[in-house]
Amino acid sequence: MLAAVAPHAVESTHLKIIVGVTDDTAKWMVRQDGIVGVHRDLRLMAVRVTIPWRPGQAKPTTLQQVYLQRIRRMTQLNERIVLAVYNTADQAPTTRKDRREYCSFVRGAVKQVPLIHDVEIWNEVNSPTYWPESAGPGPYTKLLARCYDVLHSRPFPINVISSTASRHDPANFVFGLGDAYRSLGRTRPLFDTFGHNPYPENSAEPPSAQHPQSDLIAEGDYETLMNVLHTAFDGTGQPVPGDRGVSIWYVEDGFQTVPPRDKRRYYRGRENDRSALPAVSDDAVDQATQLRDAILLAYCQPAVSGFLNFGLLDEDRLGGWQAGLLWRDGTRKPSYDTFKAAIAEVRRRDTDCSKVRGAPQD
Repeated sequence: MLAAVAPHAVESTHLKIIVGVTDDTAKWMVRQDGIVGVHRDLRLMAVRVTIPWRPGQAKPTTLQQVYLQRIRRMTQLNERIVLAVYNTADQAPTTRKDRREYCSFVRGAVKQVPLIHDVEIWNEVNSPTYWPESAGPGPYTKLLARCYDVLHSRPFPINVISSTASRHDPANFVFGLGDAYRSLGRTRPLFDTFGHNPYPENSAEPPSAQHPQSDLIAEGDYETLMNVLHTAFDGTGQPVPGDRGVSIWYVEDGFQTVPPRDKRRYYRGRENDRSALPAVSDDAVDQATQLRDAILLAYCQPAVSGFLNFGLLDEDRLGGWQAGLLWRDGTRKPSYDTFKAAIAEVRRRDTDCSKVRGAPQD
């Protein structure tokens, strides 16, 4: 548990922030032109797509090759793809053999889609859902090191992205990464971008909220996150975000909505999020306001250069995730235009950060 303290001075990356979505819709479609048209209308700067992996797998399955061909088509349509390769904790590559196979798999996927230059290594490794608690940070440090070396051996630009969750004490996990990194005696970096999923306590909590009495590190806890990273990596070969081109990407974030009555027939099951929001409202917290505030706050945090909303199209299962910009029937939520306007604003680079709630002030 760490209180927010002032981070070291960092070089501004305001002008380099990308805003996009995490969404697998395109890989499930035979033709990608339609969904890419939606991406273009929003002027998305990146789309994160996931591919599962399991131990013993050194190359993609036939179905995964189909997915990769569809992803390749997206890159040919000038989409910037962030490829995330992971599975659940029981499939995590924690042994030397598994690490070799996993990194070989990732390299093969990038070879098949050579216009992919952003690769996320696993997902939310401090969460027991995706990484075994018994393994801890050590094997993940070795996985990052192995994949960093394998991917950077290619004669093409590559951005290796790590991954942590806002819950499950990310600070102590990152401290463990730093300790394990030092014990390796390694001088090359582990990652080019520090990936973090800064979900708030719930969808109604303001993005700027801080959590000094909790181990949660959400978007409003930027100064705490920077303090953690400096403590973990200062004096090592791993640059801290804001130094030598390394930055933070918020790889997943989002605010769930409640489908209105006229859209309810496109969903099934029961809502499991008591804090789910209206897409837009005149008198209550809504998804549109939350998204705008989150994007502009990320823009104003000096070492942050990426923000991806988790979802473009809602899941149909209400026990799943409904933070998309499109209702399940593919029609636009009211928040769609707000998201589009926020992207236009960060592209213009004219946001007054002194007026953004929770933004670091000089």
